[in-house]
Amino acid sequence: MKINIGTNIKRLRAERGVTQEQLAEAMNVTCAAVSKWERSDSYPDITLLQPLAYYFGVTLDELMGYDRERVSAQIDDEIAAYWEQVLKRTKEGAEAARKIITDAYREYPNDYTVMSCYMWFVAGDAADNDPAVLIAHKDEFLAICDKILDGCADDEIRLGAWNMRAKLLWAEGKTDEALEIYRTKFTNWFSTCGQKCEQLFAKDTDEYYYWVRRNMYELFSFAADKLGRVVFFDKNLTLEEKTEKSLLCGEALLDAYERTGEDAFLIIAQAFLGRMENDLCYRGGSSRDVAAVMDANLRALELLTDRLRGNDAMLDNVFAQNSFWADADGGLAQYFASCRRNASEGRRAELLSDPDYARVLEKYLTDINV
Repeated sequence: MKINIGTNIKRLRAERGVTQEQLAEAMNVTCAAVSKWERSDSYPDITLLQPLAYYFGVTLDELMGYDRERVSAQIDDEIAAYWEQVLKRTKEGAEAARKIITDAYREYPNDYTVMSCYMWFVAGDAADNDPAVLIAHKDEFLAICDKILDGCADDEIRLGAWNMRAKLLWAEGKTDEALEIYRTKFTNWFSTCGQKCEQLFAKDTDEYYYWVRRNMYELFSFAADKLGRVVFFDKNLTLEEKTEKSLLCGEALLDAYERTGEDAFLIIAQAFLGRMENDLCYRGGSSRDVAAVMDANLRALELLTDRLRGNDAMLDNVFAQNSFWADADGGLAQYFASCRRNASEGRRAELLSDPDYARVLEKYLTDINV
């Protein structure tokens, strides 16, 4: 196991507000020696281990990093279990996730990943937040944000803290101040990771062409998600009309793909149809509507499986956005149809009793044993 004594000395010293000079004086060594320990350029003499542990009030195991490695592994397991339950998207999964993350926060209140997951779970995820819930937990959330912004080095978790601060301002009616946080703390479209990766290479290189295609696939997926939301949340349309429009848009996009061979049309078709199938399923669509859009989505997934072969830019983008798709050895359509047919709870399980819904699934499962 890796020995992290230098890192731990630095952490323990910071937690106790001790300077390098003060520690050096207590251990009767030079300040330069302490600095080398903390940079892992050298280790303390073995005779100093027990005095160091006593000075910081920790065990030798903790000083050496053994306990911290074990705790870190435990936290990783808890977070993995939490997300496993969250991704089930069922009432039972949500309750299990609540217990896991609440217990983890009680046991590891100073771990930044745990406190961030706990905060966003209580807040109801990153979208559609209830302002009453945000206000009710304002002091707790602000305390967590302060801890993260004062000590966390993970940029994603730090941005999550700024996001929560903005949401709390919005909940208090201070929308302009919330938007100012987004303008000053978050990047714009042209300063994203993908854009900068693309600009790293000359435009006549293979690397540039790879990144410009990968960025296009990601942006089309993002745009498709927005198109789905525009259609589904249009208050002027009934659910039946939303379904009809979904099928028309999906057909037009797939036709454009088949006529031009341009993968971007296929990407946006599948992402749009997947978004609409999900919303219809969980936001009041009839079983007939869900089955019709699911059929179009599974057809798009069949086409996407074929196009992924030999297209590294598309393959990398798809699996970067949906890592669990890597389990789809028999094809994406069959994989998703199998998952839907094996649903044991929630709306997906209820839909299995509908003949139209079951018939669509069987169409994509005829060649495999489930």
